[in-house]
Amino acid sequence: MTDTAVLGQRAPQRPGEPATPRAKGVLSGLLRTARPRQWVKNVLVVAAPAAAGELFSVPALSRLALVFVLFTACACAVYLVNDARDAEADRAHPVKRHRPVAAGQVPVPLAYAVGGVLGVLAPLVAAWLCPPSVAALLTAYLAMQLAYCVTLKHVLVVDLAVVTTGFLMRAMIGGLALGIPLSRWFLITTGFGALFMVAAKRYSEAVQMAGQAGATRALLTEYTTGYLRFVWQLAAGVAVLGYCLWAMEEGGVPHTSVLPWRQLSMVAFVLAVLRYAVFADRGTAGEPEDVVLRDRALALIGVVWVAMYGLAVANW
Repeated sequence: MTDTAVLGQRAPQRPGEPATPRAKGVLSGLLRTARPRQWVKNVLVVAAPAAAGELFSVPALSRLALVFVLFTACACAVYLVNDARDAEADRAHPVKRHRPVAAGQVPVPLAYAVGGVLGVLAPLVAAWLCPPSVAALLTAYLAMQLAYCVTLKHVLVVDLAVVTTGFLMRAMIGGLALGIPLSRWFLITTGFGALFMVAAKRYSEAVQMAGQAGATRALLTEYTTGYLRFVWQLAAGVAVLGYCLWAMEEGGVPHTSVLPWRQLSMVAFVLAVLRYAVFADRGTAGEPEDVVLRDRALALIGVVWVAMYGLAVANW
């Protein structure tokens, strides 16, 4: 090897030059660790404003966009801290060992640092630009999720409650940001709907890991498939009941639309739950967003439900 080649290999990166492959790899790893595919869950921040018909105004949309970004930052902080904490255990897992932190693409201290910065900045920005209740909810979300990473994910039933509450907080924060009162039926339907999907996912994982020790989260070995089936069936029933009671409650104001869209939306909602239950029963209900996007029938039912719901809110 010539002296020129050796010097070329050892030459430091100059200011203004493109990032080295390793630097690009770290940035790419941080982005993967932040789980961009999971960000779609944070669209739930528009749920309460949409239910109240307060969605289509520039101030509301700008405030909700900010809340979406802040909640996503908090979720990313939790993902980074979780992967940093579980790096050693993930290296022994057949799938999780490919995660950037476990694979060594992202150093553990860096994952902790970036997660910590996001976790501190998001509530501070919320306290500055949003109502105090938004900052309080984000702080509570971070505290709960970090407790989940440390210990709560190993506690039977509590782990289901924490994940479900995370979805419920997403649905609540949009209403808090715009000062919209949250309906009890909205909270019941959203909470038990989330529990339905969470329990269905756990049940699917339990079915798929049968006889494969160490293939997924250890806590699943303490649940029985019968118990998880009971939970998702119970949650589905309560969610349907809560939605139907909401749809049938006129609040003393008769509708003036062409058709009773609010009541008719019950049909689409029940069909969506029944369709989703097919995948839960088969043990193939993984991430909720994957189930919805990959099944055309379920996606079509969802579009019909959104259309009916929108017509009910607009009173057409």
